[in-house]
Amino acid sequence: MNQNSDSKTNHHFIDITNEVCPMTFVKTKLLIEQIAPGEVLEVRLKGKEPLENVPRSTLEHKHKILSLEPETADQEPFGVHRLRIEII
Repeated sequence: MNQNSDSKTNHHFIDITNEVCPMTFVKTKLLIEQIAPGEVLEVRLKGKEPLENVPRSTLEHKHKILSLEPETADQEPFGVHRLRIEII
């Protein structure tokens, strides 16, 4: 797991592309719990299950999805994506 925090922008990052469900959201949730409301977490993820489960679980925990976009325009449908979450 790779995570970084930039205190100037209150932007956090985690790369879960090498994880499988359910660890994808478990690791994301552990980081969310350390982030203050109003800050942003960017999650790098890939695969059908993580692309469905992580955003759904994020919404179930009442956080706001800012965006979910493919990392490159010419990739496969379940390739690497960037999910931006505002912590509520």
